[in-house]
Amino acid sequence: MAKRNIYRDGARVYQEGRRFLGFVVPAVVKPAHTLWHEILGFVFILMAIAFVLSGFRAVRQFDGSPTAILKVGMLVVGVCLLGGYGISSFRRARKISRS
Repeated sequence: MAKRNIYRDGARVYQEGRRFLGFVVPAVVKPAHTLWHEILGFVFILMAIAFVLSGFRAVRQFDGSPTAILKVGMLVVGVCLLGGYGISSFRRARKISRS
C-alpha cells in the first residue's frame, strides 16, 4: 500500500472546498442581499408613514407662524426623503433578484 501524501490530499480538499464555496456563496448571498434591501425599504416606508402622521397633526395645528411653516416644510422634506429611499430600496431588491 502506497503512503498517502497529506499535503497533496490537503491541497485537493482545499481546491474542492473553494469550488464548492464558489457555487454556494453566490446562491446564499444574492437572496440575503435582496432580503436586506427589502427590510431597509420597509423600515424607510414605516418612518415615512410616521412622518405623514406627524404631518397631519402639524397641519391641523397650523397657525401661520414661521415655526409652523418650518415644521411642515421639514416634514414634507422628511417624507419625500424617507419615501424615496424606501421605494429605491424595493426597486434595488427587485433588480438584484432578477439579475
